[in-house]
Amino acid sequence: MRNRALVLILGLLAVARALRAQHDGAPVSLTPAQIVEKNISARGGLGAWRAIDSLIMTGKIAVGANSPQVSFALDVKRPRKARIEVQFNGETAVHIYDGQNAWKIMPFLDRYNVEPYPSEEMNDAPASLDLDGPLIDYEAKGTFIELDGMEKVDGRDAYRLRLTMKDGTVRRIWIDGQTFLEAKVEATPRRFNGNLHAVITFYRDYKLVQGLMIPHLFVTALDGVEQTEKVIVENVVINPKLDDKLFTKPE
Repeated sequence: MRNRALVLILGLLAVARALRAQHDGAPVSLTPAQIVEKNISARGGLGAWRAIDSLIMTGKIAVGANSPQVSFALDVKRPRKARIEVQFNGETAVHIYDGQNAWKIMPFLDRYNVEPYPSEEMNDAPASLDLDGPLIDYEAKGTFIELDGMEKVDGRDAYRLRLTMKDGTVRRIWIDGQTFLEAKVEATPRRFNGNLHAVITFYRDYKLVQGLMIPHLFVTALDGVEQTEKVIVENVVINPKLDDKLFTKPE
């Protein structure tokens, strides 16, 4: 009886510690699958995201503190089709991805002809244009997820998940320990001034859009580079009608 009472007391103490941790806002021990489940729920739920066929985002892009903001419009449609237009000084740059191939027109750089994307830029396109994000249906996508520890992001505890994709690519995602929304995401290293730099994008200013929690501020930082890139989302439209012609190679 004494041993059974001791086990019961220890169990109650463990429950009390977990409840206290939740009350204090501190993350409790969870498996990667549980963290993913909570993330999907916090973002609006699996059914709501699967019901999305297309999305439009519009807003501003700013690079560095003193750079002028430029307008952008992003159209995304399943499966992994995207078109982004950036307007500045009366000219429009266009980037298009049809699910397999991508093209761009860059008048800001005096490049007015249609150019195919370089292979290194194409490698990251399928993952970055997935409407669901990498965590929804991760097992079906062939992704293996591990809990890689805890880390502070913007002063808050976050779960650091290590994702190994089907092709062997490894990336990390930090999930806020209180909201269970993405706090920051590791992107493909980028070449800057002749050197490759690690790239991190912070997800901030979440707002509810038709039942979905969508970040309205993306801040991208390159390791060792002082200036950051900001994407400020001003409007989001869920399930607009988007013609497939928008995602074909420009004339």
